[in-house]
Amino acid sequence: MQDASAQLQFMTCGLPTSAVPASIHCDHLIQALEGAQADLKVGSGVLRKTLPAWRLTTPPPQRSIASNKEVFDFLESAAKKYGIEFWKPGSGIIHQIVLENYAAPGMLMLGTDSHTPNAGGLGMLAIGVGGADAVDAMTGTPWELKAPRVIGIHLKGQLSGWATPKDLILHIAGKLTVRGGTGAILEYHGPGVHSQSCTGLATIANMGAELGATTSTFPYTEAMRNYLIATGRAPVARAADEAKKKGFLDRDEGAEWDDLVEIDLSTLEPTINGPFTPDLATPLSKFGSFIKEQGWKDELTAGLIGSCTNSSYEDMSRVTSLAKQAKAAGLKAKVPFLCTPGSEQIRATIERDGFTEVLQDVGAVVLANACGPCIGQWKREEYKGEENAILTSFNRNFKARNDANSKTMNFLSSPEIVTAMAFAGRLSFNPMTDSLTDANGKPFKFEPPTGIQLPQSGFTPGDLSYAPSPLPPPQPDTQVQISPESTRLEVLEAFPKEFPNSRGMELPPLTTLMRGPWLKFKGHLSNISENTLITAVNDEGGEVNVAFDHSHGAESAKDTIPAIGKRFKARNQPWALVVDENYGEGSAREHAAMQPRFLGCLLIVARSFARIHETNLKHDRLLSLKFIVLDQKQGIVPVWFADKSDYGQIDSGDVIETEGLANVLAGDTNAQITLKLTKKDGSKVEIPTRHTLSVDQIKWVKAGSALNYIKEQKAATS
Repeated sequence: MQDASAQLQFMTCGLPTSAVPASIHCDHLIQALEGAQADLKVGSGVLRKTLPAWRLTTPPPQRSIASNKEVFDFLESAAKKYGIEFWKPGSGIIHQIVLENYAAPGMLMLGTDSHTPNAGGLGMLAIGVGGADAVDAMTGTPWELKAPRVIGIHLKGQLSGWATPKDLILHIAGKLTVRGGTGAILEYHGPGVHSQSCTGLATIANMGAELGATTSTFPYTEAMRNYLIATGRAPVARAADEAKKKGFLDRDEGAEWDDLVEIDLSTLEPTINGPFTPDLATPLSKFGSFIKEQGWKDELTAGLIGSCTNSSYEDMSRVTSLAKQAKAAGLKAKVPFLCTPGSEQIRATIERDGFTEVLQDVGAVVLANACGPCIGQWKREEYKGEENAILTSFNRNFKARNDANSKTMNFLSSPEIVTAMAFAGRLSFNPMTDSLTDANGKPFKFEPPTGIQLPQSGFTPGDLSYAPSPLPPPQPDTQVQISPESTRLEVLEAFPKEFPNSRGMELPPLTTLMRGPWLKFKGHLSNISENTLITAVNDEGGEVNVAFDHSHGAESAKDTIPAIGKRFKARNQPWALVVDENYGEGSAREHAAMQPRFLGCLLIVARSFARIHETNLKHDRLLSLKFIVLDQKQGIVPVWFADKSDYGQIDSGDVIETEGLANVLAGDTNAQITLKLTKKDGSKVEIPTRHTLSVDQIKWVKAGSALNYIKEQKAATS
């Protein structure tokens, strides 16, 4: 688990400990500014030994730890109380730590982050979920998932030269698009799989999330075996060896796929994707022309490598081989060059093996072992409000994601290409064909990068104080640290049951709050609800964060979306939301379900939902006809328009009543839910919808949320 929401929800269930092994990681709140020491825990005395003069300031010590102390104290105290392993801030990124410590071939794991599939690099099913789904596992409640399709990806040939596993997944993203993997598992097979490193496979699985895939997986390989042994898990490797001998951990003979993609690795070249979407793929050989055609400035303003996608020992060894070449030529990075180690183990090992020194000698700043700029924790002072281009080895590149500047164009590529371009400072530079000028004025051309998969002297763990004791016993007398004065944390209160009501087992009349597409919307629910849908565009007028109150009385008819939602809540007026395609896409999906539910939303009607978000809605007992996943868990029932063209028939202020929901709640999962609209002019319209509510999800809706139901069941059996 990665943030407070899962723990806050688990606490409401009244259980003494988790039913399955669990861990908590603190990787999202470390802000990048000066470098690891300043950003995490030490002051400028040590900083002056490692940073170039152009970055020196006198920052306060322990900046990120001090500014987020109440969150870290809460997570640590909750972990202690419930017997959960707690990885302290600075230990690394959850996905790298999981790969190094927990992942195992053939295992099923849930993680509260969309890039959880990274662990698929060890031949397992690792699935990203919302905190409410994690609570299912922690309470011993059966976890369910609509059976995904399986897309087979057959790999043949072998990567060579500058081509990397990152280029493979960037290429696949270009072929399948950000929706091509939705509702599917990507199953890689063929001889090309066995030529990849374990961490290279993890990179591929990590970015499968950008295709909407449920997860990605691979057959057990020799590289996985070697990685398990190198990370101190030889018994796991032996068990996997035995399982493979018995015919497991590989595709079944005669296996068929819903779709099949064929890729010859020997034909791949480096690929750069973006800007603003991870599926706009351009081969490196055509990228310079692409920049020129778009009329963009041929200038790179920063290069960033690392993150959960590309921070392995192999990645760092290959970029160091390029840095050594540049150092020998007397070159230094022409732009800020930031490197994020994936874990304390990686940081300590690359420091011991001399990689860090080489990178710093050519101008790199090594950041803390955390997510940092990849998820927007980058206090970037340059280019505010200006159009500019950065190159990263990250996995996502939506507008304003990295530095809060919507004009920053983030192009995704391999860490090797980022590193080479940092020495050129130009987007059109192709290190495969182009030369630079060395310190003596002579032409210099990079040789293809080289590296090794695993350290010859083994990994060194680094600072062991970051790591937890294995399987700690719960300490029930521990007081969970949440201040009543906190503006960031709040004990969750149960959502109310909505059934039965004046209409029996149908929803009460709902006022339509708004219709429109959304963008992206962690634990103080009252405060975070102030951000509800603030990036949504209202189709009625085209304005962002605007909604209408058609029963406004003395108040204004037009206000922000959260403000109108709070008005409706104060009037005890339940409301509905009408949304466009892929509702719930992106980060913080769980809060995008809990926030509307907190303000009184009971129904969301969507053209389509992002997978995780659909379940969250049901958990929160929200009836969502357009958003499906997360809303269910918070008591919102998610459903789709049966005919997507009906989307435009519902306007703000229309009153919606459901017909057929009572049949669904009575157990008829095949029953259709119809929306009966009363328009503002009094006319009537009926709109058919479809839903995916299962028998268990129906129980969540009737109880008010999945957590309510779990608590009821545990109380009944105790």
